[in-house]
Amino acid sequence: QVQLVESGGGLVQAGGSLRLSCGVSGRTFSWLYMGWFRQVPGKEREFVGRITWSGRSTYADSVKGRCTISRDNGKNTVYLQMNSLKPEDTGVYRCAADLTGYGYDIWGQGTQVTVSS
Repeated sequence: QVQLVESGGGLVQAGGSLRLSCGVSGRTFSWLYMGWFRQVPGKEREFVGRITWSGRSTYADSVKGRCTISRDNGKNTVYLQMNSLKPEDTGVYRCAADLTGYGYDIWGQGTQVTVSS
């Protein structure tokens, strides 16, 4: 069984940085996209960015220039580096794998990020 496990969240002051990790456990599998999403209670899940297996990344406008997604295929891990954090970046960050290009099939449980002002 494949699982995605996020880590690296925490409490940080505005302007600070965090690096989140998304590790793949279980059997090895190939994915087309690995995405990061942010969820806040009472709001719709928000797309943060994604990376392709080959390393091409795209970002939401709200985080562009502040976030970088990278991957280490040898370690089966995808990273989300977040800089210049703002209070509105607070939320549960989840990674998800899109295996076929038709949607995200596998989701992690998430890691909490809290940015204080």
